[in-house]
Amino acid sequence: MEVDEENPGSTSPTEASDLGPDSQTLVSSVHATPLQPIQPIVPPVVVPPIAPVVPPIAPIPSILPPPVIRPLAPLPVRPPVLRPPILQNGEVRESDSDSDNEDSGPTRTAPGTTGEYEISEESRLVRERQEKAIQELMMKRRAKALAVPTNDMAVRTRLRKLGEPMTLFGEREMERRERLRMIMAKLDAEGQLEKLMKAHEEEEAAATAAKADVEEEIIQYPFYTEGTKTLKDARVDIARYSLVQAALRIRREQRKRDDPDEDTDAELDWALGQAANLVLDCSEIGDDRPLSGCSFSRDGEKLATCSLSGVAKLWKMPNVEKEFTLNGHTERATDVTFSPVHDHLATASADRTARLWDTRGSLLRTFEGHLDRLARISFHPSGKYLGTTSFDKTWRLWDVENGEELLLQEGHSRSVYGLDFHRDGSLAASCGLDALARVWDLRTGRSILALEGHVKPVLGISFSPNGYHLATGGEDNTCRVWDLRKRKTLYTIPAHSNLISEVKFEPQEGYFLVTASYDMTAKIWSARDFKPVKTLAGHESKVTSLDVTGDGRYIATVSHDRKIKLWSSSSKEKEQGMDVD
Repeated sequence: MEVDEENPGSTSPTEASDLGPDSQTLVSSVHATPLQPIQPIVPPVVVPPIAPVVPPIAPIPSILPPPVIRPLAPLPVRPPVLRPPILQNGEVRESDSDSDNEDSGPTRTAPGTTGEYEISEESRLVRERQEKAIQELMMKRRAKALAVPTNDMAVRTRLRKLGEPMTLFGEREMERRERLRMIMAKLDAEGQLEKLMKAHEEEEAAATAAKADVEEEIIQYPFYTEGTKTLKDARVDIARYSLVQAALRIRREQRKRDDPDEDTDAELDWALGQAANLVLDCSEIGDDRPLSGCSFSRDGEKLATCSLSGVAKLWKMPNVEKEFTLNGHTERATDVTFSPVHDHLATASADRTARLWDTRGSLLRTFEGHLDRLARISFHPSGKYLGTTSFDKTWRLWDVENGEELLLQEGHSRSVYGLDFHRDGSLAASCGLDALARVWDLRTGRSILALEGHVKPVLGISFSPNGYHLATGGEDNTCRVWDLRKRKTLYTIPAHSNLISEVKFEPQEGYFLVTASYDMTAKIWSARDFKPVKTLAGHESKVTSLDVTGDGRYIATVSHDRKIKLWSSSSKEKEQGMDVD
């Protein structure tokens, strides 16, 4: 024991036995060290082999055997419900495809066991919801790929062919079309759509062939409404008139441009100065009921007014003295206008008729044909034609000579209210309660411009004498000036605090614009930059209509306060009117 303690580096019997025969050389070399006196003390005793003790801290590393690659067994043919085979160590072999899991049905095999179990109710509901969502998605994809008619009548016909009700209670057009789409998608998924539609196509083909055998000739209808010969003659006449007037207007503009003596700015300033000096010259009670329209004659010597009592009256200027009373309408009169050529005037009424009168108060002609009350009325510059607007969503063109209806023009989605003709006579502009203004070519009958900008009904419209400006006013309290060359709004004037009932350009050169409003005022605007020039305040109620004389000296306004107000320039300016072309 003492020898062992003194020689801690000696090898224990257990460790010697662990070295084995391969390490004998190492042991002999250890004995060859200078510790030779100690060797006789340790006898060569052979220790019997004992079980090795593995220390917990430093385990003896062992070399793992190489993995054994097992050959793949062929996949067995599985029945609809088959328990997956159990491999070694209790592990369940995973299926090679997702279809195996789907074929396994509601029964599963728990890991490490050989028994079956049923999935929970919650899991089954989740699985059913997922499958239902996938089916709905595939149905929607299939439905989007189908060609479904967009015409409602075609949709109804297709539903009838498929044996479904054409419409359900409260069903709208888009809902009906979507129902047809889903029905067709369902039939397509079941493989019945093509067969069913083919049978219907064969039935239709047979019915069409039988119908074709019965009918000897097929009547082909034109895609447009064919006009009468009188309308064609009127269009030719309007074209000839407009070409001459347009040439005169262009020649006049060229003269102003080339003549050094012509100073357009000075003329404009003079006209605006005259308008700024307008004062209330006369105020007269026009009728027992509110007044609805007024118009000056072409020479400015007479003024015509109409009222809600259905009576139109003629007044002598400039003292506003009554001359004649025109009785004939059975309902309220809505507008009155003088002919630009003859001494005639026309009135419109809510009794659905327009009437033509002479200046002596005699009824010349009645224009009947509208299906609802009339709104505004206007003469063509040639004086041969009369335009009327109505709440039946149309405006019509009449022959003044014989009272024949030449044109029934549709195009507005709601009632048509205002109408004006271009100075050349080639164009007509209409406005209505659909917040839209349209420009029509009278020579071809086409709508060449649709002016969108107002957000509420448009009540007043007027062409400028320069030929390319158009003014509109409506219930949105704004007046818009359109440039027909650019086809867009040139100016938007926040003109009044209430709706604008009528707009009128100065008829000679268009140097200023006048607007009437329900805020009980009329305002004058400069045509140069459309800035305010003068406010004509004096009425006690809504101003319904206005008119300007040809020389720009007088402006007449009528109102619901039953009064006619005549505005004129100062005494110095009265003798210096603008020259009328």
